[in-house]
Amino acid sequence: MFITRTIMRHFGIFILAALALGACGAPAEEDYTSLVNVKIGSGGHGHVFVGANVPFGAVQLGPTSIPQSWDWCSGYHDSDSTVIGFSHTHLSGTGIGDLFDVTLMPVTGEVKYARGTEDDPLSGLWSYADRTKEVAVPGFYSVPLTRYGITAEMTATSHVGLSRYTFPESSDAAVVVDLENGGCWDSAYDTDIQIVDNKTIKGYRFSSGWAKNQKLFFYAEFSEPFENFEVIPVKERDIDGKAFSVKYGRANYKTSAGDQVMVKVAISPVSEENARKNLESEMPGWDFDAVKVAASSAWNKELSKVKVSSADKDARTVFYTALYHTMIEPSEFSDTDGSYRGADGEVHPSPGHVSYTTFSLWDTYRAEMPLMTILHPERDADMVNTMINICDEQGRLPVWHLMANETDCMVGNPGIIAVADAVVKGISGVDKEEAWKALKTTAMGDDRGQDLRKEYGFIPSDLHNESVAFDMEYAIADGAMTAAAEYLGKTEDAGYFRNRSHSYRNYLDKGTLFARGKLSDGSWREPFSPYHSSHRVTDYCEGNAWQYTWLAPHDFDGLVDFYGSKEMFIERLDSLFAADSHLEGDNVSGDITGLIGQYVHGNEPSHHIIYFYTMAGQPWKAAKLVREVYSQFYQNNVEGLAGNEDAGQMSAWYVLSSLGFYEMEPASTRFWFGAPAFDKAEVKVPGGVLTIVADGLSESNKYIQEVTLDGKKLDRGYIEYSEIMAGGNLVFKMGDTETAWY
Repeated sequence: MFITRTIMRHFGIFILAALALGACGAPAEEDYTSLVNVKIGSGGHGHVFVGANVPFGAVQLGPTSIPQSWDWCSGYHDSDSTVIGFSHTHLSGTGIGDLFDVTLMPVTGEVKYARGTEDDPLSGLWSYADRTKEVAVPGFYSVPLTRYGITAEMTATSHVGLSRYTFPESSDAAVVVDLENGGCWDSAYDTDIQIVDNKTIKGYRFSSGWAKNQKLFFYAEFSEPFENFEVIPVKERDIDGKAFSVKYGRANYKTSAGDQVMVKVAISPVSEENARKNLESEMPGWDFDAVKVAASSAWNKELSKVKVSSADKDARTVFYTALYHTMIEPSEFSDTDGSYRGADGEVHPSPGHVSYTTFSLWDTYRAEMPLMTILHPERDADMVNTMINICDEQGRLPVWHLMANETDCMVGNPGIIAVADAVVKGISGVDKEEAWKALKTTAMGDDRGQDLRKEYGFIPSDLHNESVAFDMEYAIADGAMTAAAEYLGKTEDAGYFRNRSHSYRNYLDKGTLFARGKLSDGSWREPFSPYHSSHRVTDYCEGNAWQYTWLAPHDFDGLVDFYGSKEMFIERLDSLFAADSHLEGDNVSGDITGLIGQYVHGNEPSHHIIYFYTMAGQPWKAAKLVREVYSQFYQNNVEGLAGNEDAGQMSAWYVLSSLGFYEMEPASTRFWFGAPAFDKAEVKVPGGVLTIVADGLSESNKYIQEVTLDGKKLDRGYIEYSEIMAGGNLVFKMGDTETAWY
């Protein structure tokens, strides 16, 4: 029936053959995408996205399942094979679910236009997916839908999702456009579908959820003219004289067995017209295989920025999957012409850089953003400039920004740390004075407990929920402010923020040796147990006193002074990893996972702690623990992550640490040594290549004995950012002796 099917198949073969011929005569670059297992973290509480996208793309096209509970924040979980359709936006690794915009579902026969429930096969559009035939690789996803006998395939560019559906014989085949169903917290409040011609539709989906006012526009083309297109309203209401409607659409076809229909869906935060322009710019043709190859090539280009060598194939898979996960978010939030929707809700012309969204900054300031400064400094500049624009539009830097909305999720001022980090590293393309203006505006605000902090010198626990967590994160941000002020020569500001960065010391109790809640009258909150946790309704955020006592990566000297000596500091640090792993309370935070003693690798406030050993002069303890984390909490299976992926942070910790170093201080140029995981790694940097060699690395030779940079012995426990970016040869001499080489 469809001429397109035969022509496109032969054209696709021609393109692939041409690509293969073009490679002749040149050494084949390794296919790093073949080392990625996108299913790592799709079980347990990893919450990772599974589907088709390109690095940092606006589109994340993949399956969305029936459940809307916590472990389905990305729309996919390994334990469940239901599919309500294939949505063009998804989150990855978050602890809250949202998005799932513009969902397509190929069907046959009459269906009920609803999400449905698994106990009733006819309650909605949904079908089981045949996971035994599922294909999921970077840039491509495919799965058969057992209810309809349809195979769904998909790939993507940054702004366009391309789907290909192979149908059985049917007089009533269709592609349903579902604008009602998002996921988890998301709910559509207004939608529209307009028929442009017999192959094209356009519309929008406005929704509210975690991000309260989301606006997404789309423009979609079908490869074959539809017999007819039905617009099906399912919810209509009038609010203050304005009509709102939630709709489905159905493109109807008559198919023979094996007939294929392709659909291109371009998205835009600005308008339907911009979505059309995005489509024409990125995907003017209909060659599915060429788009798939291009998506794979885009991933391979980014993954090849780091080449690791190891005989352990699983270790390489864990590494490249982690690297892949660091490049799903943040995602692009401007159109091909540069225009975007701002935090003020208004459409803005191109600011001269790509704009981004999905800033999970409480998580990602710790490792994801520092990794960005090494592997993607030009993107880091665009992301930081996006944050500065957000400050201009909403009056402060972002906390957790999604789809032009400030969610204010999590504690502290993490946007300060990410922006200050770019300042002190001299990231090209960032206006340092504009950055400072945004930094200081945000740091001097009175929102979210900052007024209490100014009044009392700390945030009293009887006046603010999660007081210890808020204040300690604000203190880290002030440490970043200090670093940025010093870099910019603002001496008075540096002194002010350095002093304020010590506010967390008010919570350090000499009697218990823990950080604990303090009331407005200066007394301690009682009762107290360092093992107690109550999710989001306590003095801590997703943790307890054991973890939060160490949440001062900017003030190593202050923590040492609190304990009285470096020896006592180390003794207490030892006790963290030796403590019993039990937790107390009726509402223990589900984010406390991946425990070694009371160290919690499954949640971000612990991520820097191991590196305190290197700072304190006992790097062998850092090496031992880092390797324990590698083996226990990063594995090549669906439950291979210790907790939520958290928009790349969990994986970024592994990528940096496995190279042998980690930036633990806020807005710092120092990356502290831990333990390299690979015999050799080559990192592409502006200065060329940083070649990292772990000489003699083995299961027993896990301790660093000596570090040289370009043949010169380092007498310190860290490498500078400038040294990383210059390239050269970093050699770790490994051995079985517990020693400090500096």
